[in-house]
Amino acid sequence: MNRPAPRSLDPLHLPPRSLAALALALSLGAAVSLGVTRFAYGLLLPTMRADLGWSYTLAGAMNTANALGYLLGALVTPWLMRRLGAASLLLWGALLASVFMGLSGFFTGAAPLLVQRLLAGVASAFVFIAGGLLAARLGTLQPGRAGFLIGLYYGGTGLGIAVSALLVPAVLEAAHGRPHGWAWAWWALAAVCLGATALLRWPVSRLHKDAQSTAKGRTDAAHSASGNPAFHWRPLGFALAGYTLFGVGYIGYMTFVIALLREQGVGAGAVTLFYTLLGLAVVASSRIWAGLLDRSRGGQALAFLNALLGAATVLPALTSAWPIVLASGLLFGGVFLSVVASTTALVRHNLPPAQWPAGISAFTIVFAAGQIVGPTIVGWIADGPGGLGRGLVFSAGALWLGAALASRQKALAV
Repeated sequence: MNRPAPRSLDPLHLPPRSLAALALALSLGAAVSLGVTRFAYGLLLPTMRADLGWSYTLAGAMNTANALGYLLGALVTPWLMRRLGAASLLLWGALLASVFMGLSGFFTGAAPLLVQRLLAGVASAFVFIAGGLLAARLGTLQPGRAGFLIGLYYGGTGLGIAVSALLVPAVLEAAHGRPHGWAWAWWALAAVCLGATALLRWPVSRLHKDAQSTAKGRTDAAHSASGNPAFHWRPLGFALAGYTLFGVGYIGYMTFVIALLREQGVGAGAVTLFYTLLGLAVVASSRIWAGLLDRSRGGQALAFLNALLGAATVLPALTSAWPIVLASGLLFGGVFLSVVASTTALVRHNLPPAQWPAGISAFTIVFAAGQIVGPTIVGWIADGPGGLGRGLVFSAGALWLGAALASRQKALAV
């Protein structure tokens, strides 16, 4: 079967530097959807848990609710993209995520906070999937650097992590002594998300020359859909299974590693350094693993990166030695979003463009399903005699099992 030629996103045929600039601007969507909306919570967890008297199980349930919302959002995103277009969904999702982040500062009860985390997860799925699709299509304009361009988009998550790492401790310090001072951090993070949403308008306007077609819901995928078979999950089953376990494993680290460092007696300044460097490593990962993503047509990249991530995850559970803990953060940051990017690259390598939205959504759905399981199980383990260290050992095991499954994924015949 002959694949249709991918439709050019930009009739001006932008030079490589302009394509990289667009991918970098698009990465603000990843910064909002994951870097801030999900991962900033790990910085707030110790303070909120102490103030509100939460168990680790309840603290983990907050990110479980966020992941459940992400799953619900992923399930409806293909339908919404057909009607609104990826660009409009990206902007509306970023705006909604900003609003729900801000609303989290107005509640102290567990139930409304769980609802806010769930709704923020729904909105972040809209942003992350729509932005990933636009980044994948951007890669078709320069196939030789597609892995780098996709990695740039996902690396934006690191920018959100780094900004959160610098902002949240400063706001918590400034609000020290105020009742529920952590609420000010939620409001500050919401302001950051709103600013990023405003900046996202530039890449969206450059990538879509016909705004009216977006308003009518005519996405690029719809233009190339005729004559292509429906997407089926089974041929990518091992990769999907490996990615599910990635979702189970990585989220335990990102939810609880700051709480573990605090338990180990690491000071506030060192925690800020740890999380900032982790975020910067995410940004750098787009260049580190670009070649691997371009070469790997099967599950090799997903397997290798999952295995590395498992090693990074288990280190803080084995020792509190600061150089090793810091190395864990750097390795984790340098790998985990490239696992996400590897699935987008896998979709690009193995499916026709008309099936990219469905393929990316399928990986996002299993990713979200894994994240629903991970935080609650790790929190439940942490409430037991093994503590957070044993919870991270469970996370590492899930990642290594995911690596074993992903290694069995073969490239699809085209």
